[in-house]
Amino acid sequence: MTRVFRGAMEGRVQQVTEELTELATEAFVVGFPLVFDLEQVVRFTEEGIGSIPATPYNMFGHARRLAGPDDAFVSVNNDTVYSIAQIDLSVGPLRLSVPAAGDRYHVLQFVDAWTNNFAYIGTRATGGAGGEYLLLPPEGEGDPDAGAEAGIPAIRFPTRVATIVGRWAVDGDDDLPAVHALQDALTLSQVRESLASAQGVPVVATGQGEALDFFEKLRVWSQAFPPAERDRPALDSYAPLGLVSPYPIAEQPEGVRDALAAGYALGKEALESSLSTAIALVDHWQANLHMFDYNLDFFELGTLDGPEWTLPEPRTRYAHRAAAALGGLWGNHAYEAAYLMTYEDQDGEPLSGEHAYRLRLHPLPPVGAFWSITMYDVPNFYLVRNPIERYSIGDRTRGLVYDDDGGLTITMSATRPTDERAAANWLPTPAGAFRPVLRLYAPGDEVMDGRWAAPAIERIG
Repeated sequence: MTRVFRGAMEGRVQQVTEELTELATEAFVVGFPLVFDLEQVVRFTEEGIGSIPATPYNMFGHARRLAGPDDAFVSVNNDTVYSIAQIDLSVGPLRLSVPAAGDRYHVLQFVDAWTNNFAYIGTRATGGAGGEYLLLPPEGEGDPDAGAEAGIPAIRFPTRVATIVGRWAVDGDDDLPAVHALQDALTLSQVRESLASAQGVPVVATGQGEALDFFEKLRVWSQAFPPAERDRPALDSYAPLGLVSPYPIAEQPEGVRDALAAGYALGKEALESSLSTAIALVDHWQANLHMFDYNLDFFELGTLDGPEWTLPEPRTRYAHRAAAALGGLWGNHAYEAAYLMTYEDQDGEPLSGEHAYRLRLHPLPPVGAFWSITMYDVPNFYLVRNPIERYSIGDRTRGLVYDDDGGLTITMSATRPTDERAAANWLPTPAGAFRPVLRLYAPGDEVMDGRWAAPAIERIG
């Protein structure tokens, strides 16, 4: 009997361990966007990102030049200069002043702590006239009507801390002074003067290792920044892992901590592999126009609330949200900017700087603003330094040579092409694996309904 009892107990322990590991794997995927996003928020306020210096909460930090290889940020674009602010409404409502930009493409994208895009201001959403806007804290946090003024549009934030990502189109270095003037006129101010400082993102004790530090951040930050009501049951289901507990992960039983470590490894591996395998391919491009459609609850100014822009199934939403954060944090909805990316050539072989490639665009991408294709390394998705300092090619790139029929043939290779025509249209690649991203700003209907698609990249040497 003792032997049978012991065997049964060991089997039950094994079952519990497997269940906890599976739960931890799921928790990693669900919680990854929050943790990854807030790590970047903290990084921005303490260190800065790329050419944008460290900037306090509730102030805009500005990039004064186009992004380059020194800007270590996931899939950073090379088309616009950034104006970014980390917002903390613990100080109460803020007034946002946006200058008139006229016909210049620009967008202010609002992203909450869970990476939901919940508002837009700019060319597509509000036009080029500029204006004043009131930024309000989440429902239930502070006086909901504080600072409200007739005639001033208000934007309600889903989480106390959120990010405004501003992008200004730049037509070469000569155009930068005009953009700098617009950046300087973009301001935030408190509606109520107060001596209180912004609370910011809660400090989390680390030192337990990569996996347990991740889950400790998830535990603390998910309680400080609750998700949408529909997503709370998912977080509550992670109670056996200690993720809804007031006590640190370090105080959880060893078996729980082991399951968290195992689940972290499995979840991370699955998430990273999903970037290149989970999305259906069209001519070898990941043409997922709905990667950022996981927001079902927060539709403020400039967003589109329709069934074509929502992903209702929870597991699909969570997986999309995590992949979108890893592969393109702070990316826009496709109706603002569509993102197409590829890892392989027309034969399905991985793209590598060991070879040369050709991409022929005919017809050219149909857009209301502009388009570009930008080169990134793998797996970091960073820009990589090259001898001509060209990191993207698009319809505003000077010196391109178009085909006789109006198309454009782009050569992708690690070394400069010997043919001068090809060299004029050369987009340098890293020496190793790479991933180009095609961005379509204000994409046309032909993109959205599939009548236009990017052709496969052809290996030529």
